Amino acid sequence: MGAPPGYRPSAWVHLLHQLPRADFQLRPVPSGFAPQEQEYQQALLLVAALAGLGLGLSLIFIAVYLIRFCCCRPPEPPGSKTPSPGGGCVTWSCIVALLAGCIGIGIGFYGNSETSDGVSQLSSALLHANHTLSAIDHLVLEMVERLGEAVRTELTTLEEVLEPRTELVAAARGARRQAEAVAQQLQGLAFWQGVPLSPLQVAEDVSFVEEYRWLAYVLLLLLELLVCLFTLLGLAKQSKWLVIVMTVMSLLVLILSWGSIGLEAATAVGLSDFCSNPDPYVLNLTQEETGLSSDILSYYFLCNQAVSNPFQQRLTLSQRALANIHSQLLGLEREAVPQFPSAQKPLLSLEETVNVTEGNFHQLVALLHCRGLHKDYGAALRGLCEDALEGLLFLLLFSLLSAGALATALCSLPRAWALFPPSDDYDDTDDDDPFNPQQESKRFVQWQSSI
Repeated sequence: MGAPPGYRPSAWVHLLHQLPRADFQLRPVPSGFAPQEQEYQQALLLVAALAGLGLGLSLIFIAVYLIRFCCCRPPEPPGSKTPSPGGGCVTWSCIVALLAGCIGIGIGFYGNSETSDGVSQLSSALLHANHTLSAIDHLVLEMVERLGEAVRTELTTLEEVLEPRTELVAAARGARRQAEAVAQQLQGLAFWQGVPLSPLQVAEDVSFVEEYRWLAYVLLLLLELLVCLFTLLGLAKQSKWLVIVMTVMSLLVLILSWGSIGLEAATAVGLSDFCSNPDPYVLNLTQEETGLSSDILSYYFLCNQAVSNPFQQRLTLSQRALANIHSQLLGLEREAVPQFPSAQKPLLSLEETVNVTEGNFHQLVALLHCRGLHKDYGAALRGLCEDALEGLLFLLLFSLLSAGALATALCSLPRAWALFPPSDDYDDTDDDDPFNPQQESKRFVQWQSSI
């Protein structure tokens, strides 16, 4: 099958497509894109379930680490103010993990933008294809109506004027038959008319889903950024309450990160299966939704020398009929106008109608050629299988960095706040604050001295 212009499956598509797949019984599943089959659905769900397994292992590791830290910590001597050994290392490991999370957030913003660009390219290709299909229907309708109006008015008037000459009436009736034949042939060229599937509706649905997907990821990225920044602020200010709140938030974001890992991994695997050989699935799905013949769909989706134009016969017959009408009108103008001057007006009107119809016919031939719609098909595949898939992989990298950074932070934060001095909750207050307990005790001592 011919690949769309400018589209070739990327290395990432080949790599993800080669990954083994299995259903819930761990039986191998073919990597062909078949979302309607239960085994393939189970294979993608199993890929997403691996993220749930990773989340469970992370939570178990964090719980074991914190239990070991709380239960196996050696008791501190009473009155000792010496920080425990390794405290600085714990704090710095937490800081480095949070900074790595910030780097992952930058990668996530880039991946979200790339995915949005790819989906926007898909929507634009669908809108352009809808414009082409609507233009075909409009041109066919306009030509059929114009020819029908000419048959009902000008040709009828011409036959009435030429009634004394039977041979001229026969020529006018021949032009009538040719015009009716052209209209009949043209009606079969509006192949998309009455089809229930609308590219415009598909583009609107895709844009609607993408808008909420983009917003959800932006909110997730901003949430993690705020968690990282406020955690770093709590470590810098040695504010125990802020660190505790951010620890709880880090646990929430960790769960969200692993959830996004599962969703992104399953989507990337399924998308790679589709992009490795998209033509069969798109052909079958479009045929099911539209009811169009496989010849028409193969012509536009494949667009190669092996597939002939299914409209070529209709176009050839229509072009010949228009040429015959033109020659018959010229013959009538030479023979009828000198004898019947009143025939000149309908003949000129008919010639104008034929000229306009021929101009529209050439536009219709260009629109019906597979080159335009096939180009839109290639642009849609490039947007979905290149930009969108690349952005999805960057989002997957962001989620992995986020999960690793937050897991490290959750292990380090309890040890870090244990090193904070007991008075850390008052260190952030202003010395001139009248409600500062330290300033209040100083004023009480000064008042006793003055007494």
